[in-house]
Amino acid sequence: MGQPQQSDGSPGEQPPLRVGMVGYAFMGAAHSQGWRTVGRVFDLPRRPVLAAICGRDAAAVRAAADRHGWAAAETDWRALVARDDVDLVDICTPGDSHAEIALAALAAGKHVLCEKPLANTVEEAEAMTAAAEAAYGRGQLAMVGFNYRRVPATALARNMVEEGRLGALRHIRVTYLQDWLVDPEFPLTWRLRKETAGSGSLGDLGAHIVDLAQYLAGEPLAGVSALTETFVRQRPLPGGPTSGLSAVSAVGTGTVTVDDAALFTGRFASGALASFEATRYATGRKNALRIELNGERGSLAFDLERLNELSYHDGTEPGAHAGFRRILVTEPDHPYLDAWWPPGHGLGYEHTFVHQARDLVHAIAEGRQPRPSFADGLQVQRVLAAVEESAEKNSVYTPIAV
Repeated sequence: MGQPQQSDGSPGEQPPLRVGMVGYAFMGAAHSQGWRTVGRVFDLPRRPVLAAICGRDAAAVRAAADRHGWAAAETDWRALVARDDVDLVDICTPGDSHAEIALAALAAGKHVLCEKPLANTVEEAEAMTAAAEAAYGRGQLAMVGFNYRRVPATALARNMVEEGRLGALRHIRVTYLQDWLVDPEFPLTWRLRKETAGSGSLGDLGAHIVDLAQYLAGEPLAGVSALTETFVRQRPLPGGPTSGLSAVSAVGTGTVTVDDAALFTGRFASGALASFEATRYATGRKNALRIELNGERGSLAFDLERLNELSYHDGTEPGAHAGFRRILVTEPDHPYLDAWWPPGHGLGYEHTFVHQARDLVHAIAEGRQPRPSFADGLQVQRVLAAVEESAEKNSVYTPIAV
């Protein structure tokens, strides 16, 4: 895992953790923020160092390196993986390259952080998980980046479920709604092609809510029943060096090969029922994730648009004064918040990546399996595959008699 680092001789000091990242766009910027900030907020057993960032466009990746504080820039991910000054490879690329990069990084002796979904297929995710398990025996760790686990409010919700505050779970309902595809003239980007994205809203948004539901419930889904739909099947081909509404090519259109929306129900191993909706066609909704859990003794609800809050109902209280109440998740004894601001001073989306980096650094320093592991990512991938299979089998429309 690279050349040994010199320390200043402090007792018990561990060497810096030298990070190399593949990808520099939206997720690359978010991960850069996490790595750059984490050591300034939390006391860490190893200090992250932004060693190198990689992207295919030399000028763009050099600009990203300068903007985000990376020491070096590469245009070939293989060169980044081979660098002696990289201990951990952070993968922030489209899903079609996750498996190849992760397998190469693990084979090269590196730790790996891979964005969600873990891969584009179950077979790729299985290969990645097998490689990660073998690498764990050599002291290498691999984690998948489901950042919504790192919202303090969702981490607190998990603690409350684990403590039995809700009792046996009966229902979990989750929605993740966006609207960035409503305009039919939005170009055919990589996220709308199955060969690069794997799936559409299902993998992009559905992976998040499947993981979050299973994380909060503390158990896996046992089965699903699903519907998917593609509302706009032809889109303008992107033209020019950038994508976006201003870069539509005049040469024609291409076929959308992924789902625009996924709607499915599920049953947990315990018998609890769940419903899921993921769409990029919810007009007016920008990034609206909401989850509610109902149990025999109480309920919890979280809304990403109010990410410093939980709604909690204690069903054991007398009905005369029972009801949902707000928990403001900013106290120093709430998850992650002992290192941040005084109570009442909220955090934001970018802090989830700081917390993700914190958790991974501690796991590496302590030599313990991080969560969510590649095995956790594989389990989510199997759920996504089951949703696709169910939607295909239920594709025949059955009219309701009137």
